[in-house]
Amino acid sequence: MSLEQEIKMLVSQQEELDLLALPWLGDLLEADTDRIHLLSTYFDTPDKALQQFGVGLRLRQIGEQWLQTVKCSGEAKNGLHQRKEWEHELNGPEFDLALLADTDLAPLIKQQSVWSAIAPVFTTEFERQLLPLRLQDGTRVEMAYDRGEVRAGKKRAVIHEIELELKQGDVKKMQNLAESLKAALPLQYSDISKAAQGYKLSQGADK
Repeated sequence: MSLEQEIKMLVSQQEELDLLALPWLGDLLEADTDRIHLLSTYFDTPDKALQQFGVGLRLRQIGEQWLQTVKCSGEAKNGLHQRKEWEHELNGPEFDLALLADTDLAPLIKQQSVWSAIAPVFTTEFERQLLPLRLQDGTRVEMAYDRGEVRAGKKRAVIHEIELELKQGDVKKMQNLAESLKAALPLQYSDISKAAQGYKLSQGADK
């Protein structure tokens, strides 16, 4: 289990950002940038038992790699999201119940009526540009620039956002970085996660 601390900012333009056009941002890079394609499916019961319990469950595919992730709803304020997270690699697109039993999802797994009703609710698919950054005093931040969409039934919603995830060090340094980015780019803080966006879209989505 880890405590995820990240800042989420929405991009308020349709055009793709050229992040490396900011010389000072390029100076913070501690390794080459990378681009990856992410496809994630989020699961719940028809009556949204997991959402009501305050946990999220997803399977994510990155190339040939599969990841199983459980996240608690946690707290979000002024774009800063803080929540417990459990993430494990899998051999394929099948949940590992033993690993899930060691998360906050455990009480629901033990209820057969709940677990047997688990089904896909929505998906997210996006391209991610990754920028590994090193700030002052050794603070390390993973910057992710995401462009894609959320899908629930026939409904679609745009994903166009930047996330800063604290990997090591001082969260205040990451907040200062966010302020600098916000001053230089068309960004606004968001307290709405991709999962929350997907749940909202799924309400009344066409089957």
